[in-house]
Amino acid sequence: MIVHSAPVTVPAGKSPSPELARIAEAAHAVDGDAGRARELALELGVAVAGPGHGSTLRLFETLATLAASDLTSARVVEAHLDALGILDQAGADPTALAGSPRASWGVFAAEAPGVSLAAVSDSGRWRIDGTKPWCSLAGSLTDALVTAHTADGHRRLFAVRLGDPGVVIRDAGWVGYGLPGVPSGPVDFTNVAATPIGADGWYLNRPGFAWGGIGVAACWWGGAIGIARRVHAAVAERQPDQLALAHLGALDVALAAAGASLAAASVAIDDGTATGAAGELLAARVRGIVARTVDEVIGRTGRALGPAPLAFEARHARRVADLQLYVRQHHAERDDAALGRLLLTGGSAPW
Repeated sequence: MIVHSAPVTVPAGKSPSPELARIAEAAHAVDGDAGRARELALELGVAVAGPGHGSTLRLFETLATLAASDLTSARVVEAHLDALGILDQAGADPTALAGSPRASWGVFAAEAPGVSLAAVSDSGRWRIDGTKPWCSLAGSLTDALVTAHTADGHRRLFAVRLGDPGVVIRDAGWVGYGLPGVPSGPVDFTNVAATPIGADGWYLNRPGFAWGGIGVAACWWGGAIGIARRVHAAVAERQPDQLALAHLGALDVALAAAGASLAAASVAIDDGTATGAAGELLAARVRGIVARTVDEVIGRTGRALGPAPLAFEARHARRVADLQLYVRQHHAERDDAALGRLLLTGGSAPW
């Protein structure tokens, strides 16, 4: 996989990609500003195809390139592209749903104890009521895809307009130093008109659910590359000792392995083998590999560089804080346990 940086550099052995180079520069200019990230998302929404259309590798390279330059841009663009990809899978027209070709989209599908969102149909017209947690950037987007529980207990996906008077974005008291421009708090919905996207259960059972999770992992990987490049620069600036070389070599091993898993996943998505249980298993593996790589990169970089970059380099310090928060979408040992359960359903050992 190719991941450009800004100022533009091209990895050894790779051909220059003018489009990825331009994306890297655009993400660098975002510099943590969510408004600029939304504009970039609108631009890329018409230029980058969703997964499963034969160019999934380029999608993952785009997300990783964004993240290597600026994680705010990756976080905002990934959600917008994911929403467009979901609507594409459902055969729905995002412009018709939003009433505008410049709609900015989010995907609000998280669940949390003590809050719920219910969907009720009255003569074919759907309304949703309740609270949805973890709604990233809800106060700045125009539209969202939201999961809600129907009367028979299933989760179903709906498109909603966030400008509806029944939508109230709560002040969640976001205090995280990571991704400060992308607050993710609860949103209350009161009798809000909603358009169903797919049938009951479709959102979770479609192949693209696993593919979207791998796309998030591409962002994590790109963020880790952005951090590791600081170590490479530091080692290249002076005569390195064995410890510096060991850190650099270990970072390369971890990042190369994670990148290879993402590249292989893109091939499986495009050749049709990443569906059903196979797609679920693939996503769990790739996300686990990348999440562990991120943890290693953050830890090794801190040991290799010491406190100075975290104390005196704004971009590096913000990148570390952003990625530490972003990667916690992977639930560590809980997701490892979920992978273990998937492995047991196949009977014999998979290795």
